[in-house]
Amino acid sequence: MRQASTAPAFPALEGRHPCFSATAEGHSRAARLHLPVSPGCNITCRFCRRDFNDVEHRPGVATRLLTPEQAVDVVRRALLLCPTLSVVGIAGPGDPLFTRHALRTFTLVHAAWPELLLCLSTNGLLLPERADAIGEVGVRTVTVTVNAVDPAIQAVISPVIAWHQRRLEGVAAAERLIRNQLDGIAAMKARGITVKVNTVLVPGVNDAHVEEVARSVAAAGAELINVIPLIPQHRFAHLPRPTAGEVHRARQAARRHLRVFTHCQRCRADACGVPGVSDFTAELYGDNRVAEPTFSHG
Repeated sequence: MRQASTAPAFPALEGRHPCFSATAEGHSRAARLHLPVSPGCNITCRFCRRDFNDVEHRPGVATRLLTPEQAVDVVRRALLLCPTLSVVGIAGPGDPLFTRHALRTFTLVHAAWPELLLCLSTNGLLLPERADAIGEVGVRTVTVTVNAVDPAIQAVISPVIAWHQRRLEGVAAAERLIRNQLDGIAAMKARGITVKVNTVLVPGVNDAHVEEVARSVAAAGAELINVIPLIPQHRFAHLPRPTAGEVHRARQAARRHLRVFTHCQRCRADACGVPGVSDFTAELYGDNRVAEPTFSHG
């Protein structure tokens, strides 16, 4: 059982990567940029509604989609707008491993600015087979969204996946996803890449299961967990938001096995700035901000 600690979880990242900093001070010191280069997803999550707009502040939303080459120009301008920028991440709007756009973008960014930390967020379905490529492009931190390690629970949250041009449903889909997530975490650990797990807390679905998630991902090699309260929307719009007490209890349960990240701002896929402190997204996109149709859910 892991004991709570106020020491930095990752000294090399403390104050440089806001999503891997254990202290509030470290979290509010460095800026990050998310590049929205990933157009589609290979799993369906009942809480996920991907969209293009400039008003919502949540995951899965971006002003517009970028090509890898356009993303390089955005990084260049972001560095001028935000001198404390230290992390470039790709977290959507779809899954970054579903297409090659994210890995291509990381290759270009790493060649131009090797001092920047590169961070990838994924559902983990393709993580094992992309493990070598992720390491080769310079990614140092990976976040994997793992909402359950019990297939019956996972099937409620993500009932369908697209796996090697096949549609898998229900428990079969959940078993494949969970297996790949845990194998992918282990593959990242073996390559010296630091792994954080995001778990969306869904009342009545996985709220009593968070400790088992933490136990399993810790055994696979994850070193940090972020329990995120559900945003009731899409097919989970009828569910209540988790209460502060429910979130606290879930985090306490997870803390028995992993360090718990508690400063999450649930960022957009095109966020720029210090989370919860500054936001340069409007300056980056300006009058080029456009609305586009919602992505298909797989």
